[in-house]
Amino acid sequence: QVQLVESGGGSVQAGGSLRLSCVASGYTVRRSCIGWFRQAPGKEREGVATIYSAAGTTYYAESVQGRFIISQNGAKSTVYLQMNNLKPEDTAMYYCAAAPWQGCVSWNTPSGYNSWGQGTQVTVSS
Repeated sequence: QVQLVESGGGSVQAGGSLRLSCVASGYTVRRSCIGWFRQAPGKEREGVATIYSAAGTTYYAESVQGRFIISQNGAKSTVYLQMNNLKPEDTAMYYCAAAPWQGCVSWNTPSGYNSWGQGTQVTVSS
């Protein structure tokens, strides 16, 4: 399994930016599907963006396309989520998750991921 630790959450006004980081460790990380999910109170967990570590292929939810960017460092040990033009509806707990590469086939399905971080809160005020 992959171990994950998130950081970078906080409070920001609408239109602002935040960058989340997810440090991943474990022997499978270089061939893993690393994703960001979010969950707001009373709502289901939803996929935000995912990257397939080996190829750098990325996937995005329509709601964040053009505003969020997922990337990884050269060692493929840290995955970032750059969030720009934040909106109040982006407010949620954000989780980093990892899956074997097959998890990228249904990248936005939480049940396909077998490792999860503890989450970091993002709050966007209007």
